[in-house]
Amino acid sequence: MCRAPALSTPLSWRHTGAVRITVWVRPGSARPGVGGERNDALVVRVSARAVDGKATEAALATVAAAFGVRRRAVTLVAGASSRTKILDVEGAEPATLSRLLADAGAHPGAHPGAGPGQT
Repeated sequence: MCRAPALSTPLSWRHTGAVRITVWVRPGSARPGVGGERNDALVVRVSARAVDGKATEAALATVAAAFGVRRRAVTLVAGASSRTKILDVEGAEPATLSRLLADAGAHPGAHPGAGPGQT
């Protein structure tokens, strides 16, 4: 039986082979990408504005690229109109999530516990 470890991360393993993650989308970002953590969610920065689902679609594509999977491997589970979303990522490696969460320190002006743009 595969059980998720007791981690304080936006991650759960599922018997389907998907990794379920919680993401926080920052639309209109000048520096699109994935990395860092905000309120126990993986931060996804997209340049698209939050209009007509464009930021959500951009976030799904950005997450797919970050995990090295095809776009169709990323499914929106909840949060279509919210900045906080729950996604299933088929074929994702949990180690990739750990690396992406740790990337917060790689951004100028970031410090532990700060969300993007907070110093």
